[in-house]
Amino acid sequence: MMRWLALAFTLLAATIPVAVAQQPAKPAARAPVPQTRPAPPKSPFQPPAFKLTIATWGKYPPFNYLDRKGMPAGFEMDLAQEACERMKAECEFVAANWDDLIPGLLDKKFDIVMASLEVTPERRRRLGMSRRYYLSPGAFIAAKGAPFDGPTSLLRNKRIGVQKDSTHADWLDKSFRRSAQIKRYDTVDEELQALAKQEVDAVFGDKAQLWLWSQTPDGKCCEVVGQDVKDTPTLGIGVSAGIRREDVKLREAFNKALSEMIGDGTYKKLNAKYFPFSLN
Repeated sequence: MMRWLALAFTLLAATIPVAVAQQPAKPAARAPVPQTRPAPPKSPFQPPAFKLTIATWGKYPPFNYLDRKGMPAGFEMDLAQEACERMKAECEFVAANWDDLIPGLLDKKFDIVMASLEVTPERRRRLGMSRRYYLSPGAFIAAKGAPFDGPTSLLRNKRIGVQKDSTHADWLDKSFRRSAQIKRYDTVDEELQALAKQEVDAVFGDKAQLWLWSQTPDGKCCEVVGQDVKDTPTLGIGVSAGIRREDVKLREAFNKALSEMIGDGTYKKLNAKYFPFSLN
């Protein structure tokens, strides 16, 4: 009997499911919290409104030349530096060969060219010229004490030297073709040497160039005489900065800076640093 009960108990135990202790589920791994860097402190300085490369020739003193360190200097560079400050621009100044200035501007190697660029119809077609920033009028130079320091009519029947194929020659032809002997020379230097040798009575040309020569040992014989000559059809309207046509905002900012300089007397002070007469 006991043997049978043991067997029955064993069979009954086999039919009862055994409870298996379940391990608690592991929690899902949390995604790492990204580490955020604190924002850098805000700079108290405003970024420049423009970053510009301003090119000049460097061989036309005192308008543009290279100083002892080889850096661009002169009247035009003084104007450029003042304009950069007023435009809140970061500017670099470079010198380039004359023939490379306008191509370099159009190829975006430079942003502004200030190299005594006369405003011409061709340049107006290719570039966005700024407002005029200087005009050196036509003028006569003659021996000191010569009786020509008055109206240009005093030079009738006199020998007048001029550089051939120039705007100054165009004006002389217009004004003195029938009333004076016009002698034409290949270069300005040649006509001034002719004046020093008394081969001509006067020379007509760019006032700034003539005055500068009169300050040299070779030119101490002579002085600028008479009134300034301004004639847009022949002598043009003056000198402007070359800027790409599409850079409208830059041209507007540059023109505004020039207007402010003229209005507050800064231009006059820079002008007087180089010349005893106004170029504006």
